[in-house]
Amino acid sequence: MIQEEYDVIVVGAGHAGCEAAAAAANMGSKVLLVTMNMNTIAQMSCNPAMGGVAKGQIVREVDALGGQSGIITDKTMIQFRMLNRSKGPAMWSPRAQSDRMRFAEEWRLTLEQTLNVDFWQEAVTGILVENDTVVGVKTQLGIEFRGKAVVLTNGTFLNGLIHIGEKQFGGGRAAESRSTGITEQLKVLGFEAGRMKTGTPPRVDGRSLDYSKMEEQPGDEVPSKFSYLDTPALTKQRPCYITYTNPEVHEILKEGFEKSPMFQGRIKGLGPRYCPSVEDKINRFADKDRHQIFVEPEGWSTVEVYVNGFSSSLPEDVQYRALRKIAGFEKAKMFRPGYAIEYDFFPPTQLQLTLETKRISNLYFAGQINGTTGYEEAACQGLMAGINAHNKVHGKEPFILKRSEAYIGVLIDDLVNKGTDEPYRMFTSRAEHRLLLRQDNADLRLTPLGYALGLASEERMERVREKENQTAEVVELLKTHGIEPPEINPWLEEIGSATIHEKTRAVNLLRRPNVDLPALARVLPGLTLALAPYGPEALEQAEILVKYESYLVKEHQQAARVQELENFQIRGRLDYHAMPALSHEAREKLLKIQPETLGQASRISGVSPADVSVLMVYLGR
Repeated sequence: MIQEEYDVIVVGAGHAGCEAAAAAANMGSKVLLVTMNMNTIAQMSCNPAMGGVAKGQIVREVDALGGQSGIITDKTMIQFRMLNRSKGPAMWSPRAQSDRMRFAEEWRLTLEQTLNVDFWQEAVTGILVENDTVVGVKTQLGIEFRGKAVVLTNGTFLNGLIHIGEKQFGGGRAAESRSTGITEQLKVLGFEAGRMKTGTPPRVDGRSLDYSKMEEQPGDEVPSKFSYLDTPALTKQRPCYITYTNPEVHEILKEGFEKSPMFQGRIKGLGPRYCPSVEDKINRFADKDRHQIFVEPEGWSTVEVYVNGFSSSLPEDVQYRALRKIAGFEKAKMFRPGYAIEYDFFPPTQLQLTLETKRISNLYFAGQINGTTGYEEAACQGLMAGINAHNKVHGKEPFILKRSEAYIGVLIDDLVNKGTDEPYRMFTSRAEHRLLLRQDNADLRLTPLGYALGLASEERMERVREKENQTAEVVELLKTHGIEPPEINPWLEEIGSATIHEKTRAVNLLRRPNVDLPALARVLPGLTLALAPYGPEALEQAEILVKYESYLVKEHQQAARVQELENFQIRGRLDYHAMPALSHEAREKLLKIQPETLGQASRISGVSPADVSVLMVYLGR
């Protein structure tokens, strides 16, 4: 096995590495997955949850393309909630609490049952490069594995440094060694590197908590799921809980500020803006006398509890004393303290949109090595890197998703064109076409693309065809189903909506903001009967298409206009310094990033619309 040449070698078995290995293998590549510890494959290093605002859309997109994260989440979740239901469908975001141990176990078993995946447990210390092309990896034991493409998904392990108060020690995760050698080699090869920081809260013994002093947060009454396949339905759920910090907690935490690695300057890397530590929160928001704490069980059977909202790198004794002043935590027993971790990353402007590096051919980066944070962001990058690594070594076209096609496309486009100097997290606000990129239609958008790649199965494609046909039939039914005033007016008066004076079509009533399809069907037996043959996904899809028809038309038109710039190719390396009409900043950024299209150029930070006009004139000539 050691002498065999692989199509794709994946370094790291976190969320990015697992998706990369599975995607390349399921498309037909011979894959080697190298990890420092096979017992921590797909470890949920931080919170035991998948999805959330915009992140849930990403998981559904990964699933629609033929990835595994949605399936594994469905098999191992202990609670499901659809967030933002009170807002429009573009904001609906699925989120699941996972059984942390079962999630990792299910991923490992899935990979072990994937025929084209081999495993090797050892640290990788460098890559093998010949003629500016990667040809394999070298391990700590000095073993060289040859491969046509390499995907690096090193997470927080590259020169990882853990901070707890004034104590610091090397590690890629609690009780796990860091990885050395790769950063140093990549710098020699000409790559630019930086440092980032993230953190995690303490874990506590759930048996020592008093849940009667907290607010229960149950899952949805009718829980949904992530995968579009027939994954198991969630029939029972574990509740989460909410409690709050208080002024006494804040005062105890402040006692540790003089030993805080963050406030004393020992941490050099920038942390995630949208997931600050508890000490950062009480320092930045001094006017707030309390902060929300989410109490999240880590599985069906374990008593370990994740204290979401209490991420900290303060001394362990300060964390412990402060925790015990939170309502419900008065007798809390701590399993392990929170900590901050610093690690190396490589600014993603050094990548192509395929996630292949510009300096070294056939070398791909995915996950936190690119400056992102979150399991979901890592998983989708791993999927895309795995797809493109497979395509490259088999002489196939690159696979790139547009910003109007997927949140995955938005994420990668943001990283490559804008870069990031702080951990990048996906939000719905980052997507200008978010009305098109809803969680409910990820299969309609992406499964045909995954099927064409050879990744999404025939079963998935058949489900999409059925959903499309059913949705079209429901929309047509709503346009033709007539409703008489006497049968609907009493209900319209009851909900405070204007009555009708002549026969109307169901579609006209459904367009009203205070009317939804299930409620309309409940008061109209004839409509209920007509809709009976159709599944819930088709009904939901049809309702959204009807209610937002005019907005969707405008959104598609806008996306088409943007696509005109995307279709304008910039071929070869241009000498932007020879274009004096460009601004000085634009010349620098364009020379560094070397965009492939005018659309990509227009999204580079520092490139103005005037600069794009100059480029259009130049390229037109």
